[in-house]
Amino acid sequence: MTDKTTPPSQNSASSIWGGRFAGGPSQLMLDINASISYDKALFRQDIAGSRAHATMLQAAGILTADDLAAITTGLAQIETEIADGIFTFSEALEDIHMNVEARLAELIGDPARRLHTARSRNDQVATDIRLWLRDAIDGLDDQLRALQSALLTQADAHAETVMPGYTHLQTAQPITFGFHLMAYVQMMGRDRSRLADCRKRMNESPLGAAALAGTSHPIDRHQTATLLGFDRPMENAMDAVSARDFAVECMAAAAICATHLSRLAEEIVLWSTDRFTFISLSDAFTTGSSIMPQKRNPDAAELIRAKPGRIIGDLVSLLTVLKGLPLAYGKDMQEDKEPVFDAEASLAVCLAAMTGMIDDMSVNQQAMRAALASGHPAATDLADYLVSALKMPFRDAHHITGRIVSLADTHHCALDELPLSAMQEIEPRLDEAVQTVLSIDHCVAARNSFGGTAPDEVRARIAAARKAFLEG
Repeated sequence: MTDKTTPPSQNSASSIWGGRFAGGPSQLMLDINASISYDKALFRQDIAGSRAHATMLQAAGILTADDLAAITTGLAQIETEIADGIFTFSEALEDIHMNVEARLAELIGDPARRLHTARSRNDQVATDIRLWLRDAIDGLDDQLRALQSALLTQADAHAETVMPGYTHLQTAQPITFGFHLMAYVQMMGRDRSRLADCRKRMNESPLGAAALAGTSHPIDRHQTATLLGFDRPMENAMDAVSARDFAVECMAAAAICATHLSRLAEEIVLWSTDRFTFISLSDAFTTGSSIMPQKRNPDAAELIRAKPGRIIGDLVSLLTVLKGLPLAYGKDMQEDKEPVFDAEASLAVCLAAMTGMIDDMSVNQQAMRAALASGHPAATDLADYLVSALKMPFRDAHHITGRIVSLADTHHCALDELPLSAMQEIEPRLDEAVQTVLSIDHCVAARNSFGGTAPDEVRARIAAARKAFLEG
């Protein structure tokens, strides 16, 4: 055995295709055809699939016990070589499957040549990408859970920290910062649910489907499915090798998650500006300016805000590859891996950066409360009071409240600063009790319906979220 593979000759590609080809491909054909530059990322999954396939072939009497022992030993050495960075990948061998197989033949001879019995590169790559995505989803779920934990910690600390809630980016109603952050906890929960659903659907084994029609060899696809942790083998061999909807579904879930992260990132950008000053970020997640020494730029948030464009592009790229592609396998499908790898890597770095920012974020409670001094955030509470205390139809209450708001603007004051006598000029039945209703803290505490912004309700939802998302 050698420590490093020997680069194959120019004709090695024709040798792996078999006797049908006498000559080798042109360099241009090698350049467009080879996928080893990126599908080498699948080496662990490819080797795991080969181990399972070899174990099944031996149980079926197609390989001997000695064959299986040699294959298992050889695959272990190859996995170590690749992990240690001493494996020489060959573009002429096209992909990870043939690179591994060629090296295995160098190490153990004929048993390696029997390993490909009853399988094709078509079902190999379909198996590899499912195994890879399954691991990737597990990793993303761990990251989403960590982000939810960070959000819950901040939400708990600020269940009573009042701030404006916005619609159309204009002051709408008073809320708490903890309540606001809990919206993202729920979004991330749905992201985790989508990824879990995707994982469940993809967890079927293509291995043994061969090129497209199955095989005449006495194989046991249920055995290989079990060995690889799949729930079952796929029911149709043609579907097994040609389906990529599982990858599309995963990338769609990634695009939705990235969009959620982008919305939070945009709010972090806004909140950290000198117009809001609601939060601040440390040097760990900000950068300076090359010309303006006073600047602290929220670049991590801005980059997260941009990433959905890339991830959505990856999704569209794969959908475009598959659109109109006839069954079963076409070389077009080689283009599935790069967008999948890129989308996962992009989302993973966004999740890591966002979790770091949420942990790092300092909250300016005074600035948040001060922002409620404008925009008349208690107006809806005044309308609700007119309905409950004066039994007024809501549309009438809405109209009268609008007139009182206009009067407050004329007086250049907030609603709770407007004299009762001034309000009584518009609605004479109002009394001193209305002043309590217009208090910001009262407005927040009054919204105690399920899922509302009242601090006690926010804390109840935090406890429920911890149980649902962190303890389950």
